[in-house]
Amino acid sequence: MKENKINGHTLIDLGYSPDKWFKEAIAHINDNRLSGDAMLEYLEQFKPEPVMDLHKAPVGFSVNIKAENEMEEVNVDSVIKTMKAVMKTPTVVGGAVMPDACPAGPAGTIPVGGVVATKNAIHPGMHGADICCSVMLTDYGKVDPKLILDMAQSVTHFGPGGRDRSEQYHFPSDLLKAFEEHRMLNHQQMIQAARKHLGTQGDGNHFLFVGQSKLTGNTMVVTHHGSRAPGAILFKKAMQIAERFRKKLSPDTPKQNAWIPFDTYEGEEYWAALQIIRKWTKQNHISIHDEIANSMNIKIENRFWNEHNFVFRENDVFFHAKGATPISQSFLPEDNHLRLIPLNMAEPILVVEGDSTATNLGFAPHGAGRNMSRTQHKKSKSHRTIEEVFEEETNGLDVRFYSNEIDISELPSAYKNAKTVRSQMDEFGLGKVVDEVLPYGSIMAGDWQKNAPWKRKKRQNKNG
Repeated sequence: MKENKINGHTLIDLGYSPDKWFKEAIAHINDNRLSGDAMLEYLEQFKPEPVMDLHKAPVGFSVNIKAENEMEEVNVDSVIKTMKAVMKTPTVVGGAVMPDACPAGPAGTIPVGGVVATKNAIHPGMHGADICCSVMLTDYGKVDPKLILDMAQSVTHFGPGGRDRSEQYHFPSDLLKAFEEHRMLNHQQMIQAARKHLGTQGDGNHFLFVGQSKLTGNTMVVTHHGSRAPGAILFKKAMQIAERFRKKLSPDTPKQNAWIPFDTYEGEEYWAALQIIRKWTKQNHISIHDEIANSMNIKIENRFWNEHNFVFRENDVFFHAKGATPISQSFLPEDNHLRLIPLNMAEPILVVEGDSTATNLGFAPHGAGRNMSRTQHKKSKSHRTIEEVFEEETNGLDVRFYSNEIDISELPSAYKNAKTVRSQMDEFGLGKVVDEVLPYGSIMAGDWQKNAPWKRKKRQNKNG
């Protein structure tokens, strides 16, 4: 008698959509000769979750920002509009907007300066590609800030790509082991990137800032950067996973707000990968800070750090900070209550502490934010030379660009008024300033694309 075997059509007739599990399930059913109730009981595990609809109305969120002028009104209106769309995401249970908020994409994209709390879900798009963008402070004691800045310029690395093999920093063995033991991180592209990019700072608004404590006069370095290529590689993979879940669980949710349910293998795996990337990013900062101290044979007095582009967990609620400084003690495993809020290269970096409230959700601003895009800012200064603007806005400071090309979109006027951000921090209870790192000078990538190798080659070919 011919044995009745099932195939994919059998599963489709039972109401299942074609998926990767089909092959394994069909083989299992046929090998074990399952039929009737026994087959249906086995297939129960593959039943899709019920589709989750968008919230009919946005979940409420705290607005810790107000406009001080017409330009800011446009910015705040845009922030609130996009945040309302985000808050319709099915997993969302709360949110907040910080004083430095600004839009970061089409409506429905979490703004910079936004915090979104979700139930049992990690949304990669809500922490962004620059996973664990963060700041670290090291106190070098009573040392000439110029000597520190000169040494820092010789040991750091800005711009695209990583370090040449001869210039790479030591990759700690325990950290390498963590990469090798995690399925999402243990592949050649990732580990090569982790080696090459250690001790690099990228471009854009990332910086190395040298200043002196208002309280002690000690010279301090603050670096700002994220997880570089390792974080970007992990983010891309996470968005692919989240998209698969979005199609099954909530097709109406915009792609940028797709999520990975935490109570799945993929969710727990991604959460663990995020913690390893966090450790790598911390080591990225440490590599630069320690090299400065070792090269100058000086003692480190103090050090602390915090991320401001990450996802934090309290039980089954995940807080996504897209540019927001965690001030709740529960959000940082390190035993330090101090946090850092940079404003712009001509302003002090704020050292703050604070507590979680119903309106701040445990967060403070991460900086001064922008009221206009980089392109808009450049246009607003087009009637003057770059050198004139640079001289006026950095007067009295030692500001350097790694590429030797001034990036006018990173000068102080490109950012919101620092006094406004500070006053709104006080007004909305977003952390208490306990010290300030007064500016001496800083290093940034600069406009590295102006003379990028491919552009030079293009000009040479054009000129014959």
